[in-house]
Amino acid sequence: MTQPEAHSCALLQVKNLKVSFVTRRGPLTALEDVSFDIAPGEVLGMVGESGAGKSLTGHAVMGLLPPGCRVDAGEIFFDNRRIDDLCEEQRRRIRGKEIGMIFQDPLTSLDPLFTIGDQLIETICEHLPFSKAQARERALKLLEETGIPSPEKRLDQYPHQLSGGMRQRVVIALALAASPRLIIADEPTTALDVSIQAQIIVCLKRLCSEEQTAILLVTHDMGVIAEAADRVAVMYAGKIVEIGPVKNVIQAPQHPYTQGLMGAIPTLDLHNEWLSQIEGTMPGLSQRAQGCAFHPRCAAAIDICKTGPAPRLTECSGSCVACHLVESGDQKRLSNVREHQTFKPLGLREL
Repeated sequence: MTQPEAHSCALLQVKNLKVSFVTRRGPLTALEDVSFDIAPGEVLGMVGESGAGKSLTGHAVMGLLPPGCRVDAGEIFFDNRRIDDLCEEQRRRIRGKEIGMIFQDPLTSLDPLFTIGDQLIETICEHLPFSKAQARERALKLLEETGIPSPEKRLDQYPHQLSGGMRQRVVIALALAASPRLIIADEPTTALDVSIQAQIIVCLKRLCSEEQTAILLVTHDMGVIAEAADRVAVMYAGKIVEIGPVKNVIQAPQHPYTQGLMGAIPTLDLHNEWLSQIEGTMPGLSQRAQGCAFHPRCAAAIDICKTGPAPRLTECSGSCVACHLVESGDQKRLSNVREHQTFKPLGLREL
């Protein structure tokens, strides 16, 4: 059994990260044994259902965990410097300048009392040796790059005067303001239409190729992953269950959960009457089963999945997979998972 090997020149390294919420009944583990790395100029996509721990992973890297949440174990390295044990003042110097974050909800990222221009210019002047005039020019350029029409007009407007999609693009511009070396993008294209999504993806890929910016891309959209990411990590119940090159994971998924995700995506040549769906729902923090967390929903689960230790990542066909079936070499049973999946009445005739 092996953990995924870190790139020799990795910019970000997360090692065996464990995060929990403190409650009156004791700590509830939200992330467990999460390990990955991102090299300069690389996009690592992170996918999974809501509650899998994708956004929490990004917030842990930034040192912005919510109240009552703590890091219990593991290490986070940025440019070969450990950052998870830094004091708040030291972490604040890194945020924005070296690590930028695109937050999922633009309303919580923008100050309603200040104009868009005020917020962009202040951020630029805080991290770069620019005058206000230079910062304003850079702010205009950032708004143009993120697809906001009439940027000169938007600079003088307040957040409430912009649409949800425009606010999201302003948040992206803020994350790019100081040209950070790492960007954590939490659902950056969720509120945008398809044409603007494509524009943002092009912008992020340009940063990777020209500036060698590393990006952790958190999203539910496998189309965005396929277009933008170099590697993808699939999360379930606070753990990475599969990680590898995008082509491997999308075209030949190994973990039953990943197979279920890919099987639920409709295709143009789909002949089934109903869309495929993974049985059941992801367990809450206090409901996670013994053994493999996915076994209650897995049609191919065996006894060790239910009673044994949690599976660890092991190499398989170019990816790393946390599955006892992969571990035991039972590829035949694993390849038959999709045959066991049920079809739920979610077809077009009922929409």
